[in-house]
Amino acid sequence: MNSEELKQKKLEELKQKYMEQKEEEQKEFEVENQMQTLLKKVLDDEARARLSNVRLINKDLYSKAFQAIMGLVKKGFVTGKLNDAQVKEILMQLKSKREISIRRK
Repeated sequence: MNSEELKQKKLEELKQKYMEQKEEEQKEFEVENQMQTLLKKVLDDEARARLSNVRLINKDLYSKAFQAIMGLVKKGFVTGKLNDAQVKEILMQLKSKREISIRRK
């Protein structure tokens, strides 16, 4: 292979990587849009704002909170929209489950 063929091959590989990355970003964007649409149905504005702030700081906690909220909705525990205080309580319960205690002997 000459240098021109190597350059061409490398360019094609980079293009492929770029396209795969773009597709993955698009899928993540679509999933996030679907999540936001579902949250609009079950959370009031303040609660949604709180959850958005959590998403910026701790994506893992955000995902767990989303799953917990959707689980409550599916089980029929949520009638109407959840308010900020209720979402805060859910977040506190999820966060307290994560705490690790170290005991010295």
